[in-house]
Amino acid sequence: MEKDPNKKQNNKWIALINIPIQMGVIIFLFSYLGTWLDENHPSEKIYYNKVLVMVGVALALYNVIRQVNEINKTK
Repeated sequence: MEKDPNKKQNNKWIALINIPIQMGVIIFLFSYLGTWLDENHPSEKIYYNKVLVMVGVALALYNVIRQVNEINKTK
């Protein structure tokens, strides 16, 4: 039985389609947490929402790079 090369290619596309959804969810959750912290623990010097959104973006980018490297590693 031969392996279908198109099936492996389809799996890569499915993984790539999920990446923007994962990025959006991660950034949204960090933004929501930052907004909640700003409302419940106000601070004059620290803006939790801005800080946590940047952390969420960095974490989402790290996740994308890790997933793309993993896809490219499998041949």
